[in-house]
Amino acid sequence: QVQLVESGGGLVQAGGSLRLSCAAASGVYTLGWFRQAPGKDREFVAASSWWGGDTDYSDSVKGRFTIYRDGNKNTVYLQMNNLKPEETDVYYCAASAREIATMNHGDVGSWGQGTQVTVSS
Repeated sequence: QVQLVESGGGLVQAGGSLRLSCAAASGVYTLGWFRQAPGKDREFVAASSWWGGDTDYSDSVKGRFTIYRDGNKNTVYLQMNNLKPEETDVYYCAASAREIATMNHGDVGSWGQGTQVTVSS
């Protein structure tokens, strides 16, 4: 397992933007984001392969969210644009040892502590 440190959650109005970041304490992993509302299952949002060349998105966020890494491959960013009130959730960073960005619950070896994103209408 690897420690994941998240940041960037907060309150934003509908149509606004937020950027989340997730840093792995050690090693290089395929990193992604899931989100979960109270009483609902945790759902996949986006992921970036450890080498940065492969990304995957849920259909609901394609065209609005972008996941990317900068020169530090231990850190992944999720740029979220045009946010909707129904996307108010706790967002969790996830790490996988897979080489591709496709990430299911069973692929996740480590979870972050979660960061709250609230989108007001």
